[in-house]
Amino acid sequence: MHAAVIVFPGSNCDRDLAVAFERAGAQVSMVWHKDTDLPQGVDIVGVPGGFSYGDYLRCGAIAANSPICRSVITHADKGGYVLGVCNGFQILTETGILPGALLRNAGLKYVCKPVELCVATADSAFTSGYAKGSNLTVPIAHHDGNYYADDATLDRLMAEDRVAFTYCDNPNGSARGIAGILSENRRVLGMMPHPERMAEPLHGGTDGAALFAGVVGQLADA
Repeated sequence: MHAAVIVFPGSNCDRDLAVAFERAGAQVSMVWHKDTDLPQGVDIVGVPGGFSYGDYLRCGAIAANSPICRSVITHADKGGYVLGVCNGFQILTETGILPGALLRNAGLKYVCKPVELCVATADSAFTSGYAKGSNLTVPIAHHDGNYYADDATLDRLMAEDRVAFTYCDNPNGSARGIAGILSENRRVLGMMPHPERMAEPLHGGTDGAALFAGVVGQLADA
């Protein structure tokens, strides 16, 4: 299984994401933001956390207009898998691959700490390694993680079982406690918490490892 991890100026979780994919058994290619094409045979694209372009203008807005993102959009439109974490989630909403937007945290402060998540659905490659309703602990590290969408969009996400994770104790004011959402075809996941930072024992826990094992395993078997 071949994963491509995008590298933007200001990314600081690209290597973490690559290592998490590799530990799950994937071949990983690092792709620079000025490249125009993804490598041949890529199954999943990882859009990492960090502060792409210094979060100037609006978090993820400049990165969403980088050359490589046109190929990421095409990959998603063709049914390819995409994982966007933290700033990567912001980029996926800015490109329109996922609905909604990430606003300034309700407390107007940067939040960096482990949080408890509830698995809202197990019906996706990303969440197949968890039981619906189970809890996991992963870190967050963001200033603009407050997920927002209008009521109609939120109702649709809930009705279509496209909320992947919710916060057990909402740390940022996200609408309906949403921590991560899926695309209509369930092949794109955007989430603010960092599963790649809780994916091996030296991290202090391995709750995030099942996400990578699940999606890599399903794609490897496809």
